[in-house]
Amino acid sequence: MKLLKASALAVLTLSELIDAVPSPYWTKQHLINDPKAAVKAHNPYSPDYSDPYDHKVDSIGEDLDPLPYRGKGEGTSVMGPWNRERSRQNPDLVRPPSTDSGVMQNMRWSFADSHVRIGGNSWTRQTTLRELPSSKEIAGVNMRLDAGVIRELHWHVQAEWAYVLEGSCRITALDQEGGNFVGDLEKGDLWYFPRGHPHSIQGLGPNGTEFLLVFDDGAFSEDSTFLLTDWLAHTPKSVLAENFRISPEVFETIPKKEKYMFQASMPKSIDEEQPKEGRGIKKSKLQFTHKLLAQEPLNTTGGLVRIADSKTTFPLSKTIAAAHLTLHPGSMREMHWHPQADEWSFFIRGRARVTIFASEGTARTFDYQAGDVGVVPKNQGHFIENLSDDEEVEILEIFRSDEFLDFSLFDWMASTPRRMVADHLFQGDKERQEKFLSALEKGVDEVGTHDPIRAVPKDHYEGDETIEEEL
Repeated sequence: MKLLKASALAVLTLSELIDAVPSPYWTKQHLINDPKAAVKAHNPYSPDYSDPYDHKVDSIGEDLDPLPYRGKGEGTSVMGPWNRERSRQNPDLVRPPSTDSGVMQNMRWSFADSHVRIGGNSWTRQTTLRELPSSKEIAGVNMRLDAGVIRELHWHVQAEWAYVLEGSCRITALDQEGGNFVGDLEKGDLWYFPRGHPHSIQGLGPNGTEFLLVFDDGAFSEDSTFLLTDWLAHTPKSVLAENFRISPEVFETIPKKEKYMFQASMPKSIDEEQPKEGRGIKKSKLQFTHKLLAQEPLNTTGGLVRIADSKTTFPLSKTIAAAHLTLHPGSMREMHWHPQADEWSFFIRGRARVTIFASEGTARTFDYQAGDVGVVPKNQGHFIENLSDDEEVEILEIFRSDEFLDFSLFDWMASTPRRMVADHLFQGDKERQEKFLSALEKGVDEVGTHDPIRAVPKDHYEGDETIEEEL
């Protein structure tokens, strides 16, 4: 159901709404001309609105303007400058849930705020420790290569994991035994290059590719990669001649500096371009790629889950584990935590809110949408709630680990003696104790404990007289 029943919503008069206008960007004339917009703009962000349960609010989907009100007597209007779009993107920072408490570093960054490097029919932007100080274990790069554009032959100190967001591309790589790999990838495919392994990426036709790169070090920078052209440009030509046993004059026209990304000729088929085997040239025994979206998903009550790590489906990916999640409208990634690594999330579609519990009475809520990055430090409890009742949320959960691991709050409660659970949460309240334990048993009977994305029916609160009375 939408937030609360209509009977619980306060309705203000037009004059009251006009007086409550928080910012010069919302004029009195606008409210006079469109009374419906006035009511909508202040529902539920109005001084008389009260929500004791801190329900989600999809400010973008509902076309609302978040204001710092939380019930009668809490908060007030805004008189100074106001960034309306930023507020709509982060409504739970404007009006935090009443359960938020304490001081927490920022756990959200948008690639839209990252510097874009443009060149050679391509572009790239990154989110690292410098942009998001909480991103200590992982750095991300969003890159676009047009058809035929090459991200030149190079290698990194860090391992590289990638997810193809759109289009198609070809990768090449060399393993430590001298085996070469050439592979074509499309949307939903992964690749992984262990640290130090040389590789390249090229966009295929007709529109090239866009992908997310993930590195197992938050301090990584795309500018610090080891590039073929950069190396040769800074090596005496006499040395190049000796190395390749050819006249130094041959190297007169090589690039004077790095090419990084550049337009090149379109590749032929892999069979035509694969180097001929013999005299030390051989194909790699390693599988550098994995088709994640082609993987059979775990079907939950609220969405789909696909996991790729070195223990299950992608043996080569020793330092990066990942889960691809699709949250159906109105569903949520259950309350859980990860014991071994920080969670670095990339939001591909939809809008979501996440509350992070950091112990010591500290909790903070953040909102995310497509193109955003979220961080949750290891062992800190959290959930991911789809804000929309008609759109899906698509997310990559990524970890610097060889294995995907999490602990479920529901699983923990269902696997703990009922008496102990009841004494912790409902001591002295027999009625609510019975309702909670009954719901716990029902969940186990109907679904079991392994339901990482949970459906939340719109009529979730229907039929519960106690809750209806309190609302």
